[in-house]
Amino acid sequence: MTDLSAFDITAKWPARHPDRLQLYSLPTPNGVKASIMLEETGLPYEVHKVSFETNDQLSPAFLSLNPNNKIPAIIDPDGPGGKPLALFESGAILLYLAEKTGKFLPADPAQRYQVIQWVMFQMGGIGPMFGQLGFFHKFAGKDYEDKRPRDRYVSEAKRLLGVLEHQLSQHAWIAGEDYSIADIATFPWVNGLLGFYDAGELVGIDGFPHVTAALERFRQRPAVAAGLKIPA
Repeated sequence: MTDLSAFDITAKWPARHPDRLQLYSLPTPNGVKASIMLEETGLPYEVHKVSFETNDQLSPAFLSLNPNNKIPAIIDPDGPGGKPLALFESGAILLYLAEKTGKFLPADPAQRYQVIQWVMFQMGGIGPMFGQLGFFHKFAGKDYEDKRPRDRYVSEAKRLLGVLEHQLSQHAWIAGEDYSIADIATFPWVNGLLGFYDAGELVGIDGFPHVTAALERFRQRPAVAAGLKIPA
């Protein structure tokens, strides 16, 4: 049996199945990227809930795995060379799992980098901007009298949705005709924008029909439906 005791995080979240990939997460737009990918690839994994309500993400145990105190994070007991690998950052986790399984990332170098560029588009644009919009629209920011910060993020969210709309008007999925980690990275954030943040009307989502159609196709995938709820 694999021994993961060298990882301090296992003292707080013991591995009942140390031979399986260990996922530390919550069902947030970033967190579900990892759970959806794991469901899509069929890799056996064990999930551990990192509760923000009790500041688990700030505990020494979690910081030993991710010093940036963000979810998701993983430990793969069967990493490169058969050695355990700890990894954080959702984009890096998607790339790693795609390479590990040979799924959702093309082998052809040109097509491969088409997918990677759209993953980076999500990491650098969609995630940060949608997250800030959510803060100013749903959370503490909504109480600010000055609406210029909110409007700045609304404007940028609309611009980013326009980029997706144009791409999806020409292709079935974000990076082309095949479903990929670019979709797994991006659509949880679009889903969160409309659902969790309740900002669909604010950004005029009806003006992006190709985005909403692709989001619905994404939601209908069994692995997505399961991954969006993990951990419960």
